[in-house]
Amino acid sequence: MREQFEIVGMLPAPHTPIEKKRKWYQGKPVFRTILLVLIVTGCFACDLVMTKEPTYLDLNHFNSAPNREFLFGTDTMGRDIFSMIWYGGRTSLVIGIVATAISTAMGIIFGALSGSMPDWMDKVLMRLTEILLSVPGLLLVVLLQAVLGKANVLSISFVIGITGWMSIGKVVRTEVKGLGNKEYVIASKCMGGGFFHILGKHLTPNIVSSVMFMVIMNVRNAIMAESALSFMGLGLPVEEISWGSMLSLSQNALLTNSWWIILIPGSFLLVTLMCVTSLGNSLRKKINQKDSNL
Repeated sequence: MREQFEIVGMLPAPHTPIEKKRKWYQGKPVFRTILLVLIVTGCFACDLVMTKEPTYLDLNHFNSAPNREFLFGTDTMGRDIFSMIWYGGRTSLVIGIVATAISTAMGIIFGALSGSMPDWMDKVLMRLTEILLSVPGLLLVVLLQAVLGKANVLSISFVIGITGWMSIGKVVRTEVKGLGNKEYVIASKCMGGGFFHILGKHLTPNIVSSVMFMVIMNVRNAIMAESALSFMGLGLPVEEISWGSMLSLSQNALLTNSWWIILIPGSFLLVTLMCVTSLGNSLRKKINQKDSNL
């Protein structure tokens, strides 16, 4: 009897394929992160990697093309480019890290100060920040470095650091405005907590994720600024080896057709900047996804 009846109005359940579980490394810059770690490790452990003394002037082998003795060739003064890349990379990375530390500290303090001030003072500080943002950053770096005179690692790090805090400051100010009315912040103020106590204990831990992307990108920007200064002749002197000072010899390299003096250091600089940018973009996407889930 059951075969004589047919149920109508019911559609068969659609076939939904089982989604494969994504691998942990999918969508993440794993290869570029590993490459960046290798470059950074090689630069800071350059004493174990170098095959020659990077500052030694071997005038018998100047402008030598890459060969078995000099893996990446020599520059116009006979220095081994392979050793110079690792030794100079450490200098460029130190400048990037120190400059970023300065700009991050200034941005967090200025942004937190602006966000906790009365409205009229907040507006004045933000207008000042926008004025500084309207001036090209490299122009400010060149101007301040020209005022300071002869460049060294500390002076370049300082100049780049004090001209790169504005974007972080604006983000921190927005975050502090939102956190200022939280119960634990108000309670800390009522208990006599000072500005730096509240900033260190309550505000900074909550804004780290928001500024981490900008911190990583500031490392990239600082390395680029140091290279640009050296290329224009305002950076480190030639005797102080960095990726930027190595690229400052590009004019002589072009005149002598010594392509390896430009191509090899430039490739290391470009790969490092691309890896840092990829890592920063991945972190930004992760932060945006976390915010959207909330």
